[in-house]
Amino acid sequence: MSTITKTKSREKSSSTFNIRSLTMIGMLSAIAVVLMLFEIPLGFLPSFYKIDLSEVPVLIGSFALGPVAGILIELIKILSNLLIDGTETAGIGELANFLIGCALVIPSSMIYFKKKTRKSAVLGLTAGTLLLIVTGSLLNAYLLLPTYAVAFHMPIDGLIAMGTAVNPAINSMTTFILLAVAPFNLIKGIVVSVITILLYKKLSPIIKGNHTA
Repeated sequence: MSTITKTKSREKSSSTFNIRSLTMIGMLSAIAVVLMLFEIPLGFLPSFYKIDLSEVPVLIGSFALGPVAGILIELIKILSNLLIDGTETAGIGELANFLIGCALVIPSSMIYFKKKTRKSAVLGLTAGTLLLIVTGSLLNAYLLLPTYAVAFHMPIDGLIAMGTAVNPAINSMTTFILLAVAPFNLIKGIVVSVITILLYKKLSPIIKGNHTA
């Protein structure tokens, strides 16, 4: 095969991979948007904290295609949900949710990409879950809760009271973060991590075509 033919073959392969990657990013984003519509309430937390599984396709995409793909899927998911449901927080809530999602996805996929084994996947998802808890706690304390209080014309004490109603130990912003926000993100991180590990090996060949997992 001539050099020109080999070059054209490589260019065609690269172009095909790029098109496939973009297609998969679009499909995974669409799945994530749909999953956002199905929220699971947790009885021991305030009613506005509900778990959805939309981070699962984001994690699967980031494991298969890389951290940048995961960020794009997360971004498309958030923007699509914004278009569907609108916003009452001038986009601040969506920005915070994007940052919280990235806190889980980026370290998880970066660690997995260094050595693609089940052990590194578990290690990455563990690191991602820990960063999710920290980021979610800080953003809730200093951005999300104050923003929602203004948007819904409710004092911060009113939001804390919603936590007190389900857990009497919640009586301040600090206890709200420790006993509501942190457990919520811990549970979310564990649930989506377990599902991702169970599904990834089965789905990665489909996402990556002929590429191995």
